[in-house]
Amino acid sequence: MARVTVEDCVVKVPNRFELVLVAAQRGRDISAGSPLTVERDNDKNPVVALREIAEDMVNTDVLRNAVVSSLQKHVEVDEPEEDEMESFMPDREMAFENMASEDDALEDGLTVTDEGVDFDSDDVAGSDISDNEE
Repeated sequence: MARVTVEDCVVKVPNRFELVLVAAQRGRDISAGSPLTVERDNDKNPVVALREIAEDMVNTDVLRNAVVSSLQKHVEVDEPEEDEMESFMPDREMAFENMASEDDALEDGLTVTDEGVDFDSDDVAGSDISDNEE
């Protein structure tokens, strides 16, 4: 790379390490088919990228963001707010519509109440249920 080109670029991007990242990203963009903003003059992609940066032909902020997004492993996803989530929650009445009818529950020894489903007391007393017996 020509020293003159790098010295011209340092004026636009003061940090040399950042300059390397930005120029490399622009070089990758050129390799991917992005249109050139300066004439190639038989130069390779990194030199063309530096010349574009030196002549202020590309937006370095866009290139910085492209570098960051290409190196990210975790992509942030916008999650809905709690207020939006409440609109997706089914109403309590809709939840009870999906449950078995009260007649079916009574046949099985269950009682359906507003709080949920309760077992009949005589069925529980007659059954042999024990906790963790081995």
